[in-house]
Amino acid sequence: MAPRTLLATRPRTLALPLAIALAVALPAAGAAQARTAPADTADALPVHRPDFAARVDSLFDRWRGTDRPGCAVGVGHRGRVVLERGYGMADLESAAPMTPATVVHAASLAKSVTAYAVLLLERDGKLSLDDDVRRHVPELPDYGHRITIRHLLTHTSGLRDFFELLILARGRFEEDRITDADAMAMIARQRTVDFAPGTEHQYVNTGYLLAAHVVARVSGQPFASFVTSRILAPLGMSHTRLRDDVATLVPGRAVGYARRGAGWRTSVPNFDVVGSTNLETTVGDLLRWGAHLDHPAPDDAALVRRMHAPGVLANGDTLAYGLGLALARDRGLTVAEHEGRDPGFRAYLGRWMEPALTVALLCNAAALDPVGLGHAVADLALGPRPTPSPPPAATAAVAPDQTRTLAWAGVYLDPGTRQVVEFTARDGVLYNRRDGGERIEALDARRARIVGVPLELAFGDGAHPGFRVRWFAPGRRVDTFVWQAPVAPVLDRAALATYAGAYASRELDATYRVEVHDSTLVLRTGATPGLVARAVFRDAFVSGQYTIRFTRRGGRVAGFEISHPRARGVAFVRTDGAR
Repeated sequence: MAPRTLLATRPRTLALPLAIALAVALPAAGAAQARTAPADTADALPVHRPDFAARVDSLFDRWRGTDRPGCAVGVGHRGRVVLERGYGMADLESAAPMTPATVVHAASLAKSVTAYAVLLLERDGKLSLDDDVRRHVPELPDYGHRITIRHLLTHTSGLRDFFELLILARGRFEEDRITDADAMAMIARQRTVDFAPGTEHQYVNTGYLLAAHVVARVSGQPFASFVTSRILAPLGMSHTRLRDDVATLVPGRAVGYARRGAGWRTSVPNFDVVGSTNLETTVGDLLRWGAHLDHPAPDDAALVRRMHAPGVLANGDTLAYGLGLALARDRGLTVAEHEGRDPGFRAYLGRWMEPALTVALLCNAAALDPVGLGHAVADLALGPRPTPSPPPAATAAVAPDQTRTLAWAGVYLDPGTRQVVEFTARDGVLYNRRDGGERIEALDARRARIVGVPLELAFGDGAHPGFRVRWFAPGRRVDTFVWQAPVAPVLDRAALATYAGAYASRELDATYRVEVHDSTLVLRTGATPGLVARAVFRDAFVSGQYTIRFTRRGGRVAGFEISHPRARGVAFVRTDGAR
């Protein structure tokens, strides 16, 4: 068949749906499920070569089989579907294979759709991105700062992530259903923001949940209904929906999985919230969405351009994020992309804009990197990367002394974000985590890099210098970490016992018990396993991504603050008397 076009001659008002034909042949379960368009001989990109499909198959070899979940992948070029494939199983219990027609939870790929919905209402004259969000959602408290819809969409609001807050309040995630009312109540309980709106970029889900509420209230329709009537139906995305009720049955929908030992267990999102997540779709519909963003109708072109315009901080710095789209450079090309990560699912949609190449990826396994896999597909489509020219011999630098990095081992605190990092020396190599992590390499006597991470570390002078982090991405804040004097290797039980007790948080509406277990503290709410926290410096403990800093009054422990990269300084007050 001829390459299937995604650029239909649709009405300029987005009023009528497009017809979309999905003729899918289903081979034996677990084999690659495929539809491939013939090559366009006028195009020299590898995406049109006869062996392109086979090379993509090789990339997904580990996901081919009847005993594992898998992925659906789609590739489009200049508005045409070039390839659609499926690997592994959509449902291990029913032996349903993953195919290009499988409906898969796409998590945060919803954010670009939400941003588009807001911009439609702005074009209709019903709102402005510079409106105070409380104008449309008046039940939100006064956080002491004016937060606009633009702040919500660019992740610059300073609001804490409602998912992280609910996890802290309940002590678990997948086990308890999270309703929209749960999320909104948690957001309304907060009394402060992590930073002044517009001064930093901090990715959180709260902004897009609130944006969905703005759309619903301004339009007078449920958010899912508005999106379906104004976006999905006009574009012919007939296999896409927003799941605002976890109990809804969807024929052909994939089940999510996570690792359990050498096998798998079911792992599915247990929440009803929309705007920030809960987009369910197929790779074909994602390619159609990508084609629309690449080649919008004339009436929509200005709106789409606004989605791709980088956000700007109050100090004039530009962000690597537009409206619902992350913006990057790859091979000298502009890439607009987003990933999705929720329990049991991973998703990716990336568009290399100059060649109009789109890669869509939907997977029902948590054990993979969607961005890395999506970029690997793009590499096959675009061909070998250019080899950088070696520096002239006259300017070649002398290799830095890598043993210099060992002097930087230690514990560091960023007072702004309240995050702790640990650099650990092992076998003559410095790593960025106590349990290993990525290797740290010296660039010169004062600068270093973390292998595989787009940043540079600049250390100060002295016996225990702190360091500054410079990210190689627009708009990322310059983080400053300060060296902290370590605690004794192991605090004795008497020292740990001073922290044990009962604590309460008004913002979480939760109580915690802090208990001593061997040489660690365990922070527990209800009957949950709790957070196992290890001492790193005076009154400070870490547990995974959480930093816990106890506060004192008159020398006695009176409370603590717990911080996560998406929710800083959540306060607890001791309720059983300071010790």
